[in-house]
This record gives sequence, structure tokens and C-alpha cells, in this order.
Amino acid sequence: MRLDRLLSQVSGLSRNHVKSLLRGDNVEVDGVTVRDAALQVSELHAITLREEVVEWPRERYVMLHKPDGYVCSTAEGAYPLVASLIDMPWAARLHSAGRLDADSTGLVLLTTDGQWSHSLTSPRRQCVKSYVVTVKHPLQPEVVQRFAGGLVLNDDPQPTLPAQLELLDTHTARVHITEGRYHQVKRMFAACSNRVVTLHREAIGHLVLDAELQAGQWRELTAEEVSGV
Repeated sequence: MRLDRLLSQVSGLSRNHVKSLLRGDNVEVDGVTVRDAALQVSELHAITLREEVVEWPRERYVMLHKPDGYVCSTAEGAYPLVASLIDMPWAARLHSAGRLDADSTGLVLLTTDGQWSHSLTSPRRQCVKSYVVTVKHPLQPEVVQRFAGGLVLNDDPQPTLPAQLELLDTHTARVHITEGRYHQVKRMFAACSNRVVTLHREAIGHLVLDAELQAGQWRELTAEEVSGV
């Protein structure tokens, strides 16, 4: 990899900024000061930037407790991006493996590994996603059977796959679905003449939101968590 590209990736700085640092004798490769932005380097080289050791780029896998008011997008808009909660140079390379709406909270998985995220979100995988929702109107027992039998959503003639609904109290339920249609959980309740007030994702497959993570906090997944997908 070109030296300037590597330094840009690991630092989050622009290539022009990196070249300026190179001209200022801020970079060493194997103990020797270098200025050549096009120098080809590999993991075998010991590289420092401003006397800090440069860690070679690797795939990242992050569990985030998404707070209200953030979006799972890579494009700037009306709401801040979930990646902005991760104050690391490599955060700009992350994308979400399954999204949550701006007003929803809970588990978001972020990664730089496209193949890994596809393994989670592919419809063929039918990965189970679990949510706790509160709704506007009291929940009726027959809604459990309606979810289990599949629901026809507005503007979507294909019924949903069977979903599991657990009634927790009169206005709260836990939902388990294996699809990822647009606003699916909200639309399922709308099909039952109800409205979701809050939606919180607890789990994606075997990955459960870490109880120690407060809203806005994150941690990297363990190797076991990554390989278990």
C-alpha cells in the first residue's frame, strides 16, 4: 500500500494533510525519516507518525448502543451519524449491518467488513432480530396469532414471514422477526391498527446488546462474537 494512503486510513486525515506531514519530517519507516508519499509499505514495516506507532488497518467490528436522534447512514443529513459516536480514526470506514430509524434505540452493529455484514443481513440467512416496543393502544391477545401467521403490510402485497410476539404488559411487547423490510416492525403494528411509540433493538442473531453499554457507548466485538455469525 502507498504510504500516504495507509496514513490517511489510520489517521482519518486527508491525503493532502498526510503529504504535508511527510514534508515536515513527521514520518519514519523502520527508523528512517521518509518524505516519499508513494513509498510502498506493508505490515512488515515499522511506521511511526509524529513518533506514534502506526497500527496497520484491519477489519473492525463494533457493537453500539444507539441513542435516539442518530441515523445509521454514511451520508450527512438532518441527523448526526452513528459513526460520529466512535471517536477513532477508522470510524469513517464503518457501515452498519442492519439499520435502525432515527427515533429507534438499541443494538447497532458496525463494521468495515462487507462480507461479514452481508452474512447478517442477507434475506436467505433469516437472522432473528429482537425488539422491545411500546405501543399507543392496548395490546390484544389475538395480535400474537396475527404476527405468527404473517401480515400484509401497506403497499406490500407479500405477507411477512411468521414473527413471534411476546406480550409483556398492556402496552409493551417483545418482537422477533427474521426479515428486514423498511420500517417493518412499525408497519406490522400499523397493520394491526396500532402505533409504535418506542422501539428498542435487543439482539441480532446471537449478538445481544451488552448490558454495560449505556446509550451512545460502544465496544469492539470479541473474536468469538465475530466468528459466531
